[in-house]
Amino acid sequence: MNNLQNILCIFIFIPFVWSDQLQNQRGMTNLLGYETYQRCSEQMSNPESKIYELSYKRTSTMPLSPFAGEYKPKFLPEIPWAGSKQVFTMDVLNENVNDGNQGTQMDALGHFGYTDEVWNGEGVADLSSLKYFGDLKGKDVKPTPDSPLKKLGIETVPPIITTAVFLDVRKHIFNGIAMKAGEYVTVKHVEDTIKKTSLKDRGILPGDVILINTGWSDNYQDPDELGIYYKKAPGVSYNLVKYLSEKKVVGVGLDTWGVDTFADEDEYGPERAQNPDGIANPAHHYFLTQSGVHTLENFNLKGLSQDNVELSCVIILPLMTEGSAASPIRPVAIGKGT
Repeated sequence: MNNLQNILCIFIFIPFVWSDQLQNQRGMTNLLGYETYQRCSEQMSNPESKIYELSYKRTSTMPLSPFAGEYKPKFLPEIPWAGSKQVFTMDVLNENVNDGNQGTQMDALGHFGYTDEVWNGEGVADLSSLKYFGDLKGKDVKPTPDSPLKKLGIETVPPIITTAVFLDVRKHIFNGIAMKAGEYVTVKHVEDTIKKTSLKDRGILPGDVILINTGWSDNYQDPDELGIYYKKAPGVSYNLVKYLSEKKVVGVGLDTWGVDTFADEDEYGPERAQNPDGIANPAHHYFLTQSGVHTLENFNLKGLSQDNVELSCVIILPLMTEGSAASPIRPVAIGKGT
């Protein structure tokens, strides 16, 4: 066993220590363990593998989520330490910023819930029937409006160390042309992509992370002068959401800001008809509240696409911020191009 495999073995016991306490607050991450680490070690131990950064730099000028407040890092001057030769530096974020949902990030299962009835947007929404993943009641997950998540928070997510399947639908389905806002990645797109790659015999295995390149990241600019990135996006179809959930994947990430599809009314593809009534974000709904698959957003997949890295070891470490609905992450993939 080489050094990389020894390092991975350190992680093998972490999920099992936690699983007894948190198993009912986890979805597919309960599958993480020895088998996924062994698959990962094959990619890490390949001398031809490279490390790929899957995150964007976090800056005040990056595309910013309209749902998460402003993001204005303030860098403080050097601070002398009295009675010492030392100085130290620090920085702070502005008040009311939502750091977890800005930049490259992942959602906790407690990020979305659902009620029995559709709220029409008027008055106060009736949350008496609110439920979350595992049929946990709203009052048990978030007892008061200003409380943290008491269950299903980001701190319940284990280190995600597993194999990542990279599906370059831009290349294999759309002939290198970026998908448009309102278009959907379908089950057929995924199956046809796999058939055209070295993954045709392997396919998708339980515990995998799925990374899908749509090309929407062409609109990601820093500084974000055009402001296009967060206005619309392609996404995954509802049938694909269910298909990937049946495959028991741990997480699904796109080079978009929301995994779901967002567009003007006349731009949506026919797959929109698959969406359940009364659900504004069907991918988030099914992944987070029904199947327990984590949504991964704002992933930088250009390196994987350029080198055609179809299978890699992915390492995703969310912050253990107790009660938070999301976390900034710095995911990396370790793999070899084909």
